[in-house]
Amino acid sequence: MYEKPEFNEKGEKILCEEKGKNAHMLMDVSVRRLKAGEKVRIMEQEKETAILLLAGKVLLAFQGRREEGERRSVFQDKPYCLHCGCRREMIVTALEDSRVLIQQTTNPNTFAPVFYTPELCTLQEFGKEQWEGTAHRQVLTVFDYENAPYSNMVLGEVFHKPGCWSSYPPHFHPQPELYYYEFDKPQGFGVGFEGEQCFRVEDQGCLTIAPMHAHQQAAAPGYRMYYAWLIRHLEGDPWRKTRIVEPAHEWLA
Repeated sequence: MYEKPEFNEKGEKILCEEKGKNAHMLMDVSVRRLKAGEKVRIMEQEKETAILLLAGKVLLAFQGRREEGERRSVFQDKPYCLHCGCRREMIVTALEDSRVLIQQTTNPNTFAPVFYTPELCTLQEFGKEQWEGTAHRQVLTVFDYENAPYSNMVLGEVFHKPGCWSSYPPHFHPQPELYYYEFDKPQGFGVGFEGEQCFRVEDQGCLTIAPMHAHQQAAAPGYRMYYAWLIRHLEGDPWRKTRIVEPAHEWLA
């Protein structure tokens, strides 16, 4: 299901809640808008937390460390992200007006914080030599089961060319997934599929993808599209880059 929630009075845009809105995503996901000088303290007793910088400049304080991250936009710079286990204090201070995406889920593992810089994130190119380049895109993985097996989450980004497709061929998996979109122009738009449903997707909207529902995306010509992709591992069945291609489209793969 697609929606474009508004920011509330606290500067939060709630995308899903583990025990509330879009609970089938099994995660808490929100976008937080911070004014210069504003601070946010996070310390969860039962949940792990990832803080992804979308735009702006922030100071992250955690476990005796202080690290800065700066990003002009998702289209100009690669991400900074802080990932912490439960019972770890994190303080985010906005050094200028900023936006961060916060991803959380229940996890009893008390793993040490990891501060991901652009150099630590894996960037891959897909589709360049397939289908006449119509699904050419870049996919960045911040963390997944391979580099963070202690986590119950996956976090990555897709940088999508105008007029092209991504998350292609049509595929699905048992784990729920959420996409959060941004466009290089506020009027930009694209198309997101969730199973048999098709939605017009816009800047700062989100698509919640139910387990075993096929999902693929397209961007309108003239508009660059970005989306953060967030997956919740299932107990005993973590997502390991498993993609089940729809049988009718297996020939594409």
